[in-house]
Amino acid sequence: MTLIATLLLPAAPAFSGQTFVLMPGTTVIGASSPVMLHTTTKEDSLVELARHYGIGFNEIEIANPGVDAFVPGENLQIRIPTLWVLPDAPMEGIVINTSEMRLYYFAPAKKGTPVKVSTFPIGIGDEGTETPAGTWKISEKRVNPSWYPPASIRKERPELPGVVPPGPENPLGTHAMRLSKTNFLVHGTHRPFGVGRQVSHGCIRLYPEHIPQLFNMVTIGTKVTIVKQPIKVGVRNKRVYVEIHEDPYIKIPNYLEATNALLQKKGLLKLISTDKLYKAVRKKDGIPFDITRDHKKEGPETPAAPDFWTL
Repeated sequence: MTLIATLLLPAAPAFSGQTFVLMPGTTVIGASSPVMLHTTTKEDSLVELARHYGIGFNEIEIANPGVDAFVPGENLQIRIPTLWVLPDAPMEGIVINTSEMRLYYFAPAKKGTPVKVSTFPIGIGDEGTETPAGTWKISEKRVNPSWYPPASIRKERPELPGVVPPGPENPLGTHAMRLSKTNFLVHGTHRPFGVGRQVSHGCIRLYPEHIPQLFNMVTIGTKVTIVKQPIKVGVRNKRVYVEIHEDPYIKIPNYLEATNALLQKKGLLKLISTDKLYKAVRKKDGIPFDITRDHKKEGPETPAAPDFWTL
């Protein structure tokens, strides 16, 4: 089932960061359908649509291959991702997957109560200044931070002052949080078109409307785990999903083989359809794809054998 949206976009973004209740044994979050459809008007662009729907530019771009990002045209059905497979990482604090440019926050939960997870699109480091993988903690939080351009940036832009005060031209936006023992920040931005892109010097950027939400959720000492996972596998309602991204910093010679190995590691091979897995690997569109085998329709099947097909 695909949800359909035919609304006119308001001046301000409509979708905030989204929060979901995570049921036991579930590793897929979002709506009942992997995508919703937006019918374009002549004023639309993918950049504006991405922000309006609270997703990154990368997500809307790869979900709609061949569409002009700035002038998509009228009456075009644009696919808006609404479903996400959780990264393979401890469900604690902040988890960032740079391969999909998305952040997940797992709120502390009392024993016996369901976990709530909030998710936000992000911008990350560019080539040569990639956002590193690793584990840190939030060591500092600031509202209306001043920006002190590091030497590396001032070398590129010598016209910058020694400090940029809070305000509309401050690259850190309205809120910033520091990762322990580093110069890396999770912060807002005065250039929201950079969310869903590799544009920073390693920091993690959120939309101006998203950073206050995350800032108010997070406390000093919150664990931050950054991973690079272009292939994710998850389960919801006894259905198996695979979500595949192409990360320019990670070379995967054979996506079918890599996905097959991940499914085997998680003990899910016996539940999947080989044909559906092939389709998911061909797409690589960053949208969770249901690869569950329907026994009544498809009958018994042997697991996918990656050695005869390179994708």
